[in-house]
Amino acid sequence: MKSDIEIAQEAVMLPITEVAKSLDIEADDLELYGKYKAKLSENLLKKTKNNKDGKLVLVTAINPTPAGEGKTTTSVGLGQAFGKLNKKAVLALREPSLGPCFGIKGGAAGGGYAQVVPMEDLNLHFTGDFHAITSANNLLAALLDNHIQQGNELGIDPRQIVWKRCEDMNDRALRNVVVGLGAKADGMVREDHFVITVASEIMAIFCLATDLDDLRERLGKIIVAYNFKGEPVTASDLQAVGAMMALLKDAFLPNIIQTLEHTPAIIHGGPFANIAHGCNSVRATKAALKLADIVVTEAGFGADLGAEKFFDIKCRMSGLKPDAVVLVATIRALKYNGGVAKDQLSKENLDALKKGIVNLEKHIENLQKYQVPIVVTLNSFVTDSEAETEYVRSFCEERGCEFALSEVWEKGGEGGIALAEKVLDVLEHKTSDFKPLYDDALSLKEKIEIVAKEIYGADGVEYSPAALRSLEKLESLGMGRCPVCMAKTQYSLSDDAKKLGRPSGFNVTVREVYPSAGAGFAVAVLGSIMTMPGLPKSPAAHRIDVNSKGEITGLF
Repeated sequence: MKSDIEIAQEAVMLPITEVAKSLDIEADDLELYGKYKAKLSENLLKKTKNNKDGKLVLVTAINPTPAGEGKTTTSVGLGQAFGKLNKKAVLALREPSLGPCFGIKGGAAGGGYAQVVPMEDLNLHFTGDFHAITSANNLLAALLDNHIQQGNELGIDPRQIVWKRCEDMNDRALRNVVVGLGAKADGMVREDHFVITVASEIMAIFCLATDLDDLRERLGKIIVAYNFKGEPVTASDLQAVGAMMALLKDAFLPNIIQTLEHTPAIIHGGPFANIAHGCNSVRATKAALKLADIVVTEAGFGADLGAEKFFDIKCRMSGLKPDAVVLVATIRALKYNGGVAKDQLSKENLDALKKGIVNLEKHIENLQKYQVPIVVTLNSFVTDSEAETEYVRSFCEERGCEFALSEVWEKGGEGGIALAEKVLDVLEHKTSDFKPLYDDALSLKEKIEIVAKEIYGADGVEYSPAALRSLEKLESLGMGRCPVCMAKTQYSLSDDAKKLGRPSGFNVTVREVYPSAGAGFAVAVLGSIMTMPGLPKSPAAHRIDVNSKGEITGLF
């Protein structure tokens, strides 16, 4: 069996100018990054602004397990299947983070015969967007420390600095550091912290801003610290915005590449869904809707994280309205939720399936609260039995969901035709009455508790004293009407990664709350989730290499 990277490296790609023609994009409207990658020009975004919007399909999933779910693979395969049905479709996806590529998760280009290519480029440096975001973030940090060193005219309290440095790599040793050691000229000694780039507020802003003017305004609102009076100090106060704009200007243009079957894929931005809002850029999604009849997008991790934030943050802020949701599951993952060990998942086990399917049930119930039609798809494995598949089909249909099998990993677009036809039927015959879960007017605390109870199934919420103080502070700063971005483990509906299935009788614990004023939301950190991941005992980096032909091996 060929690996994903071997399949990708054998692909015959079309020049990106040819792929773009399927969306009526001329070569002059592309900023080329070699033969197979490009950015959409500012002129194209302006020129297509008044085009009619296509239909928006969100792909989400049950909670991730070691058994695998295949959300990106399903997204890519669905886009390819629409192409097989002669539909004008485009993918709108996130860029992968370098950190997971060298850690546990691996890349994020899809899998098997449902991948976006060039896969190695996408999973590594791509067009440099993440490097630009990292540089902008760290420029702001440097200007902050320099301001204090050069006299501190703004009266910044070094004990109340909230801006963190970042890098796009899993590096646990940087979670808590001390800066300014050495001579007096080396800066003030203070505790500092790093987050992974995909958790940076710059990334969130980048993905929520609609145009350059909006990007500038949001960057200026970033709260970096508080002064000795307890008042916020912003990036605008530090005169940092212009230089940050210069670093982000080119990165802010959406990227276009292709799938193995030459379906166009607009890929831009990449906040994590467990510690940020987990969606590709608003700019890319809106551009895609102007260029195609159907747009397939996805939100990270399970529906309790990515989909909730897609609906309650991205759609709320941008005015986007999804027309359908595809919820991805696998028989293997459901049996894992039912208590079956990873090495036993290939055996038929209806009892474990019935026990573990409650995880899928909760995600269905959650998505129905947003009043968007749902199609459940099983990412098919050869070890799935007919009895297991039919049980899941009946379970979903009894709950008012459409159902389809997906075989896109093995068959590419051909294996997604049944799913594509089901989605098309939903788009044609069912109405989406989308609305967010909670009202803007509620307090931040009320919003946190609604998400915890309605989406996670918690009985209640416990707060650390620091979190309560932060909530009070943010309300006083006028952020009470903002949505909340919940940072928690992706592996469970609860904030405890070990609670599989559909946990009940639990509370979640909010240990920290901090502002993302430029992004326009407040972040509530639950349980032990980290904003700077670490590498595992045997990281994927150990298996990645370059052969004598210059080909990358072991990437995925």
